[in-house]
Amino acid sequence: MSKMAVVYWSGTGNTETMAKAVAEGARAAGADVQLVTAADFDAAQLDPLDGVAFGCPAMGCEQLEENEFEPMFAACAGKLGGKRVGLFGSYGWGNGEWMQEWEETCRSSGALLAADSVICNGTPDGDALAACQALGVAVAG
Repeated sequence: MSKMAVVYWSGTGNTETMAKAVAEGARAAGADVQLVTAADFDAAQLDPLDGVAFGCPAMGCEQLEENEFEPMFAACAGKLGGKRVGLFGSYGWGNGEWMQEWEETCRSSGALLAADSVICNGTPDGDALAACQALGVAVAG
């Protein structure tokens, strides 16, 4: 059984809804899953994990949330080498540039992106939630 975490930050609840769908998909694939907010996660918690899904909406000029999520993720980046990683988040404007930059950061850290990242504009619809469940399955391995 693979062990993974779904780590997220959500301001409006959209990314939290996506995180729950990712965790649901991973559990359906047989993974032992921990659903945790960015404020309650740190790099040391990555050690026993086979995979991790990170969720954060686009903020400001298409960037990760700066006060809780980005510092936590920056601390984790050095420990992502060889781990299955999935990324997801919602946005209200722009074209997804924040996700492209985030994917590149993961690749340069040696992370193994398990599937295409999932982004949705605003509240996740049925298609976005199904994509999140599929992301969870992929990260679960």
